[in-house]
Amino acid sequence: MPQLLPSVGRWSFLAGAAALLAACSESTTTPPRNIAPSVANADASPWPEFNGPAAGAHIMHTKPWFAANGNGGAGNGRGGGGGGGGGGNGISYHGGPVLLNETKVVAVYWASGAIFTGGPVNTTGTGNQDGSNVGYFLRNLGGSSYFNINSTYTDGTGAHIANVVNYVGFWATGSTPPSAPSDANMLALLKSGFDNGQLTYDRNTLYAIFTGSGVNLGGGFGTQYCAYHTHGTVTVGGVNKTVLYAAMPYNYAYPSACTSGLGAANGDPGADYQVNTLGHEIEEATTDMLGTAWYDRRGYENADKCAWTWGTTYTTGAGGAASMQIGGKDFLVQRNWVNVGSGGCGVSYP
Repeated sequence: MPQLLPSVGRWSFLAGAAALLAACSESTTTPPRNIAPSVANADASPWPEFNGPAAGAHIMHTKPWFAANGNGGAGNGRGGGGGGGGGGNGISYHGGPVLLNETKVVAVYWASGAIFTGGPVNTTGTGNQDGSNVGYFLRNLGGSSYFNINSTYTDGTGAHIANVVNYVGFWATGSTPPSAPSDANMLALLKSGFDNGQLTYDRNTLYAIFTGSGVNLGGGFGTQYCAYHTHGTVTVGGVNKTVLYAAMPYNYAYPSACTSGLGAANGDPGADYQVNTLGHEIEEATTDMLGTAWYDRRGYENADKCAWTWGTTYTTGAGGAASMQIGGKDFLVQRNWVNVGSGGCGVSYP
C-alpha cells in the first residue's frame, strides 16, 4: 500500500478555510481543450508553477519553497474507486496529450567530463552503456511499482498510461556549457545534436539535459527551482518540430535547497540526489506532456502534490536513506500522487 500524505496544516498564506478547501480539492469544471494552464481554471494569476525560465516551463520548486507554501494536495486517503480520477480527488484532466504507451528518455550530459561517477564522457551510446547510477535508475524505472502510479492517469479516451520507461540513449557532449545556459541555449544544443547525428529526433521522447556543478542551468537554479520540464521548437530537416526536454542541473551543488538533506542512498551523492528530481520530471512529463493534461487547481502536477515527501524510509548498506528499490538498488525518491479514489501520495501502486 502507498504511504499516504497526511493532512497538511501549512496553508497560512491562504486566506481562510475556503481557500484551503479550494487548494486541496478539485473543481469538476474542466477548462476547454488545449487552453494553456497558465490561463485556464486558475486560482491565482500567474500560477507559480508556470513561472519557469521558458514560456510554459513547469518548475520543481526548491525544498524551502514547498516547506513555506505547502504541497498541492492534503492526501485525504485512498478510498475505493477505479482508475482514471478527476473532480474530487485533488487532480483533474484538462484535455491535453500524455505519453500514453511509452515514456522514452534520452540523457544529454552537457559537460567536458563525466557529471556522475561512472558516467560517459564525450560519446554517444545506448542506455545500457551508461555506467552511472543515474543510468541505472533510468534503465529500471519502467515496470517498477513506483512508476506504476502513473498508470492511474489516462488520456482523453480513458486509456491508462503504460508502466513503461525506456532509456533509449545518451549523448555526452564533451563540451563546456555557458555558466548560465538559457532555454535558447538548450534548444540550440538539441538542434545541433539532431543535425549532426548525435541525437535522433522523436516528438514523444523526453530529452533530459544534465549539467555539472557550477552551472546555473536556466538561470534560477537553487533559488527558484531544482529542475523543470517544458517544450520548445527546433528545426529538423527544415521543418519546425516540438521537442520535450527537462533541465536537470546538479542538485548536490545546492544541498539545502535541492537535496533531501539525508544520507546518500548508495554513497554517491551526485547521482543519489539527482534521481529524485529526475523521477519527478519524468512522471510529470508523462502525465502532463505539454502542460495541458493533468494538474490541480493551483497548477500542481502529480509529482508537485507530493514534492519533497518520502513516506517510510530505511537505512541502506551505504549508510544513507532510501524509500524504495528500483531494479534492486536503493534510492530515495519522493512520493507521487495516486489518482484513484480520494487520491493520496504513495511510493507504489497498487
